[in-house]
Amino acid sequence: MPLTAYNRVPLPSFMYGTAWKKEATAQLVQLAVASGFRAIDTANQLIHYQEALVGEALQALKQKGITRDTLFLQTKFTPVNGQDHRTPYDASADLTTQVRQSFDSSLTHLRTEYVDSYVLHGPYSRRGLGNADREVWTALEGLYQSGKTKMIGISNVTAEQLTQLCEQANVKPMVVQNRCYAALGWDKEVREICQDHGIIYQGFSLLTANGAVLADPEVRTIATRLGTGVAQVIFRFAMHIGMLPLTGTTSPQHMKEDLQAEQFVLSTEDIKRIETIGM
Repeated sequence: MPLTAYNRVPLPSFMYGTAWKKEATAQLVQLAVASGFRAIDTANQLIHYQEALVGEALQALKQKGITRDTLFLQTKFTPVNGQDHRTPYDASADLTTQVRQSFDSSLTHLRTEYVDSYVLHGPYSRRGLGNADREVWTALEGLYQSGKTKMIGISNVTAEQLTQLCEQANVKPMVVQNRCYAALGWDKEVREICQDHGIIYQGFSLLTANGAVLADPEVRTIATRLGTGVAQVIFRFAMHIGMLPLTGTTSPQHMKEDLQAEQFVLSTEDIKRIETIGM
């Protein structure tokens, strides 16, 4: 089931994340798409991502007949404080210029004329939103209005910041991407704001941030009953509560298994149990 944001752009229900894949990025993206993933997440940030290798993979896939229009491609603008010395823009330029330069560089890396989703990698302030956030968001709105990106969004955001952004923006975010902790009710506050505004919530680190949940006897019992793995139960749970999960697995086996998470259904009791498990 594809998900649809308030601006009626559909997204695939599962996303493949390319952080920390280094030189294996191109091969893994091809593998993910061959396994059935149709949404790819990256960022123009050399510390954690190799965006140009995602572009290399897309080129190879095109030659195999998998065209750009069948894939959902999401990348990010990463502020200077999230970069090392290799910024994909002039770090001394004004923020609007930085966003434009980073975006153009992403299009070159990805060998495409547009992206499906363009995300601010994180606010400049820890609390609230400042002038820098507003300037960058206005630049993102400009890219959205030009049609070069079909959606805009924000990552690593608090409930307070998201509320503020929805109130102040001319164009509200269509996606939010956060690290998702079971101990915080799977980011319940932020998810509820997303629900209220028709924003798609993307959850990452669903497995790595929640080791205790994966080891929980009740979750294991659910997996055994359904004849599936614990990871797949968590991904299916995420989908049930309206989330778009990301996986960054490097295992061809896990890629196939994760995509099968849509094939089974959790009971209302299962969902309630998992929802409150870490709290």
